[in-house]
Formats: sequence, C-alpha cells, structure tokens
Amino acid sequence: MFNIDEELQKLPDKPGVYIMKDKYGEIIYVGKAISLKNRVRQYFRASENHPPKVKVMVKHIYEFEYIIVDNEVEALILEANLIKKHKPKYNILLRDDKQYPYIKVTTNEKYPRVLKTRRVLKDGAKYFGPYPSAYAVNDTIDIIRNLYPIRTCNQNLEKNQGRTRPCLNYYIDKCVGPCQGNVDEKLYNSMIDEIIMFLNGKEDKLIQIIEQKMYEASKNLDFESAAKYRDQINSLKTVLEKQKVVTANLIDQDIIGMAKGIDEVCVQVFFIRSGKVVGREHFILSDTFDEDRKEILSSFIKQFYLGTAYVPKEIYIEEEIDDIEAISKWLSGKRGSKVIIKVPKRGEKSQLMDMVKKNALDMLNQYGDKILIKQRENQKVLEKLQKILGLEKIPYRIEAYDISNIAGVSPVGSMVVFEQGEPKKSDYRRFKIQSVDGPDDYKSMAEILNRRFLRGLKEREMIKENKIKVKGFSTFPDLIMVDGGKGQVNVALSVLDELGLDIPVCGLVKDDSHTTRGIIYKNEEITLDEDSMEFKLIYRIQEEAHRFAISYHRSLRSKKMFKSELDDVKGIGEKRKKELFKYFHTIDNMKKASIEELASVKGMNKKAAKNLYEYFKNKGAKK
Repeated sequence: MFNIDEELQKLPDKPGVYIMKDKYGEIIYVGKAISLKNRVRQYFRASENHPPKVKVMVKHIYEFEYIIVDNEVEALILEANLIKKHKPKYNILLRDDKQYPYIKVTTNEKYPRVLKTRRVLKDGAKYFGPYPSAYAVNDTIDIIRNLYPIRTCNQNLEKNQGRTRPCLNYYIDKCVGPCQGNVDEKLYNSMIDEIIMFLNGKEDKLIQIIEQKMYEASKNLDFESAAKYRDQINSLKTVLEKQKVVTANLIDQDIIGMAKGIDEVCVQVFFIRSGKVVGREHFILSDTFDEDRKEILSSFIKQFYLGTAYVPKEIYIEEEIDDIEAISKWLSGKRGSKVIIKVPKRGEKSQLMDMVKKNALDMLNQYGDKILIKQRENQKVLEKLQKILGLEKIPYRIEAYDISNIAGVSPVGSMVVFEQGEPKKSDYRRFKIQSVDGPDDYKSMAEILNRRFLRGLKEREMIKENKIKVKGFSTFPDLIMVDGGKGQVNVALSVLDELGLDIPVCGLVKDDSHTTRGIIYKNEEITLDEDSMEFKLIYRIQEEAHRFAISYHRSLRSKKMFKSELDDVKGIGEKRKKELFKYFHTIDNMKKASIEELASVKGMNKKAAKNLYEYFKNKGAKK
C-alpha cells in the first residue's frame, strides 16, 4: 500500500515532474518543480491557503510518482507532454488537436512542386506557415498555380523524365511539362524563386520584377507574354489589398490575448507574418474559475507551442508569467534561434494586444456559451449513464470494441475511444486477428482485449520503472462497450479477470432489424428510450466502432486483391512492389531490366534486385 507520508520523506531536492493519481490509478494532475521535495510537500500541508480546486484535488490523491530531470526547461517540456497525453482532470487543458497546415516547396526535388502539408520534416524542402486554416493554404496554392505553370504530379523526374505521357495540365497550359524532358531547368527554378519570394511576403518586390518582364516583352512586341505578366500583376495586387499591414517590422510574431468568463476562458492568437495579419485562431479553456490569469496563460503557451511545428521570432503576451525564461529557452531550442517573449507596454504592440483581447472577448460572448452548453450536456449524459449502470464513477473514458469479418476472411477488431462524450481519434486502435481461424467473434474479441490490456499493463510497469515516459495503451477506460450480448460481455469479463483488472463491461444488443435496442450489463438487459441523450450517445459510439472496423477490413481486402507474381520473390514486399510498378509499369518491362536497373529503383538493393532477376531468369528457362 502506498504511504503518502513515507513517500514525501523520500522526495529529492531536484528539478522534475510530479504525477498525482487517484485510487483507480488514473492520473489526475501533472506539475513541474524546481525542487520536487518542496513543491509536492506543499500540497499536503495545512490547506487553508489552497485554492478550492487544489483542496478538492488533494482529497482524491491516492499516490504520486515523480520523474527527475536535469533542469527546469526539461521539466517544462515533460510536463507539457504528459498533460497533452493524459489530459488530467485538474490541469488546465487546451482541448485542441489541430495540426496547422503549411505550404511546402519541394526544393529538395528536381523541378520543385508546391504542396499543402501538416508535417514539417528536415528533408531539404522549404516550409511556409503555419496558416490558420486549410482554406487559407488552398487559396494561396490556387493563386500560385494560376500565376505559374509548375508541375503538380509526384513523378520522380530524376528517373522517369521523358518516359511518361504528360497529364491534362500540360495540354491546358497549366504545366510546362518537365516530365517531357525539354524544359529549361534554370527557367523553371526562376519561377520557383518568385514563388518563394511571394510566400516570404515580398509581393511588392515580386511585382517590380514581373513589371520589368512585362515592359521587356512589350518592347520586343511579344504582346501575348506582356498580357500574361499584366494578369499576374493584377492578381498579386488583389492579394495585397486583402492583407492588412499592421506593423512596419517584418519579423514573424504571434500576439496572444485572452478573455476570462465565469467558467471558461477564450484565448485568441493573431498570426503576423512579415508585418501582415495572415490569420487568427481562438481556443476555449474550461474549468478555469479559480485559476490565476498568469497560470492560465502559462499553461496555454506550453500546450499550444508543444503542438505547433513553427515558432515565430517574437511572442507578445498580455502580462508577465512566472516561468517566462524557461519557456523562452525551450522555444528558442525548438526554433533553432532566439525567441523573445514580451509584454507590450505602449505604442503599436500595445494597441495590437488591445485588438486581440477585444476579439477574444467577442469570441467568448459568441461561442463560449455554446461550447459550455455542449460540455454540460455531455456531463449530464455521462452522469445518467453512471446512474443507469450503477457505476462507482462517471465513465469519462469509454472504449468500444467491434469485430468485422466476412465468412471468416481477414477478421479484424477495432477499438474506439470517447472522452467526455466526444470521440478521441488519436487513441483509436485497429487489430488484425492473429490466433483465430474462421468466423469466431468470441475468440476474436478475447484476443484483441487480451492484447490491448496486456500492452497497457506492460506500459504501466515501464512507466513506473522510468523506462518510458508515456504510451497510448497505459490509460485504462472507465467503461468498456462490446458490440454483442451476454456472450461477448462474459468473454470480456473473463479476459479482464485473468489479468486482474476490474473494469465495468456492457454489451450493446440489437433487435431482429439489426437496430440497437438496449444495454446488457451484469447479465441483465436495460432498455433505453430511443429519444434519450444516453441512447443517442451509445448508438453513436457503437456506429463509430463498427465503421472503424469495417474501414480497416476493406483496406486489408483491397491489399489482398493487389497480388502479382512478385509476391513469390524473396525480399520483395509491398513497398518494393509498388515502387517497381511505379518505375517499370509492367512485369514485362521488369523482365527486360538488368540487375543494375532493378537495384536503382527506390527502396531496392542489390540483393533484392538479384533475387528478382534470377526469378525471372529461372522462370524463363522452365518455359
């Protein structure tokens, strides 16, 4: 048994992160400390000075863990990662899973392309953003493609140039057709340079360059080209008119302001790139009634920039926060150059901050109530579900499982997760059934549950031993739902009993029309009103688990259908097979290729190429 008083005596006087847990082993709070010994002990001393939220939390602390780190910056990063992963009940949570879109110019390729992406990689390409929405990225890419006839295909022009037929864009003058091998690379790259200039916010300079081209074309009586350049200039001027210049300083900046309501906070972020507001985004934080503004702002900054690939040179906030130096060091390391966090006192930046805060207040007035109403509705539904099933606690996290197979072919299982009544897609999992032959849903269900919870128990042990920080299976549900009746429920309970786990399990039963009619719990069927919110939640969870299982099953079946004689060659898997077909197009072309040509295909090596060459050679000899 965990003895809090004894464990408090063992705490080291070192920086680190502490993790508070309740009696069910669930993480309810994560914090960082310069001295673990001093910080953690404060929670268990006289509680008169504790805020109400902390007083309630301390009553639920059953045990705690800690992780020692080298410095405050490492503690800050680990704290932010753990909060993002576990979403503890008593932490301030930024409920946002957005990955902001970027524009990627593939300067690491011959004849570069311009693409939308949500991942920033160290691959030699140039990235621009983040943009506030996919719409902003799509509009910008459309402008670029209307201005410049660059390629959009994913052909490998290092190898395939001159080997393929041009696409429709070539015939309608939307692409100069570098795939044909007759495009001046220097001329093509000059277009890319101008695109990069545009994305860097240097439209004025770009307009001057294009104007000079227009005058030269007109001077040479090339009126068709001159008209094309004129249209480009008009398009760029239209873009410039839409962008609001807010500062003469061309440094990239984020301005962060917030408005605090009774039960929630709206944080507004304005993205300024090259002196222009390119977009804004708002975020609603709940359960912040007795939280200090500085603490809310600090928590937001850590969680927000943990999830973004781009960090600007300057960040403006409305007031000083306690760990501003540690956050600045962390963000500087992430950016690769110094990041300055400032509080504007007067002048242009102070006026900008007032504008951002005004927008945050307006957004809170418009949308805060709607979001809060939704959260309260979900809370009521979960409380009703708790009452109906007689659960010890509210089922904040529900995991639902489903099996999909057609006549026993490629059986698969799905696990979907709902937290606070909403889907948490980052925690969805798929299972390919490994130990079951034929259509046996009971054994299939037993297998996926066994695999899921064995993995979770193993991860929990590794976390305790500090071998890993956080993994996806270590968080256990408050309630398990299986798509079936008493049989499926008893299978699930049997698996959990063998693993020593006590998690409630209910089944979702259907009538003769395959429509959900109620819940099986503790071998009793509970009928729900089809118009009730709890029935609608259960139905939604069941349909999501079914959809997720079916989509996986279809993808596996489609892969099975993609068969060829390459499957019989040692060392040729799915990836190599696809690359070979992409390069050679047909088996006949592969048969004519030398070992060197086969080895030159992406993903291939000399050994695999030799195996393939010998396979075709031996097959030909047998004929």
